[in-house]
Amino acid sequence: MNDDFYRIKRLPPYVFAEVNRMKAEARARGQDIIDLGMGNPDTPPPAYVIDKLAEVARDPKAHRYSASRGIEGLRKAQARYYRRRFGVELDHDKEICVTLGSKEGLANLAQAITAPGDVILSPNPSYPIHAFGFIIAGATIRSIPTSPGPDFFQSLDYQMRYTVPKPTVLVIGYPSNPTAETVDLDFYHDVVNFARHHGLWVISDLAYAEIYFDGNPPPSILQVPGAKDVAVEFTSMSKTFSMAGWRMGFAVGNQQLVGALTRVKSYLDYGAFTPIQVAAVAALDGPEEEIEKRREMYKRRRDVLVESFGRAGWDLPVPKASMYIWAPVPAQFAHLGALGFAKELIEKAGVAVSPGVGFGERGESFVRIAFVENEQRIRQAGRQIRALFKGEAREAAE
Repeated sequence: MNDDFYRIKRLPPYVFAEVNRMKAEARARGQDIIDLGMGNPDTPPPAYVIDKLAEVARDPKAHRYSASRGIEGLRKAQARYYRRRFGVELDHDKEICVTLGSKEGLANLAQAITAPGDVILSPNPSYPIHAFGFIIAGATIRSIPTSPGPDFFQSLDYQMRYTVPKPTVLVIGYPSNPTAETVDLDFYHDVVNFARHHGLWVISDLAYAEIYFDGNPPPSILQVPGAKDVAVEFTSMSKTFSMAGWRMGFAVGNQQLVGALTRVKSYLDYGAFTPIQVAAVAALDGPEEEIEKRREMYKRRRDVLVESFGRAGWDLPVPKASMYIWAPVPAQFAHLGALGFAKELIEKAGVAVSPGVGFGERGESFVRIAFVENEQRIRQAGRQIRALFKGEAREAAE
């Protein structure tokens, strides 16, 4: 029997699996691991959202199949959110599809619009599903820079000139996971103009729209006039409302892309549990203070992390947005590479981070640090890393 499956052959070993294995083994031995690896919020959703979930779940009719594209009330709530937040008008019936988290939506959209051999432009480093959703669908990936500087558009132009067949889709995501880089609306204007000129679809991942720290809310690509002609945008409730396990996201924008995703999903699922969808309406329509409270919490954690790791001897960049720091591997550990350094932190400091190479080969000399532990635990992580660094310095001196 042939077990050389076509799609599985195209997937490399999952880099994070090794780190996860080491975390599990250490915890099985009773070791306390401070986990700053996965972007997994450690606080619950607002109380009124949980109350709404429980209330609707008590309705005997709520346990039937739901709607694959999302209940109408939730699609309307997302349209209200885009109107308030971005000044963008959306047709809840044709331009919004509810997804089981943005990851599922991205993967299923890739299945809907990709033919084997299509060429996709995806940032490197970036969230793995940006590339692998299309790889699973049979596409070929051409990497472009994640940083939104001049090299970004030079790379786009080069790929459109010299790639055969010509790329069909451009994937972008800001604030970036993992690099935390941000863009302004002028950048999106240039992206939309480029896409319209070259006949490219654009997929924008805006999962961290509400996690920002400099007073400048990240824009939506759909704020650009004409963006709906070429673009669809994914958002998620995971980080904004600490609802990661609820698996609730949205695709909004271009009717053709949203329609393709909706049609594929109609064959694959019946949508999220109805009480979750109703509770998501309560979250979207809830007070802005709840979002601000989480934003302030992540800002405090970011500041504590930068300060405490700095005292340990690890100077970190200060991100303007997201819940991550994209940190260069310290010079004394450069020979280990990103994965080796991540293993070293678990084994000798009891701290878990994500190796940058898991987000693409251009992340080889970085690790991603998530502020998903409380401030006390982050300070403890800093002390343990300081002890590791001091120990390495002593060994080098000897």
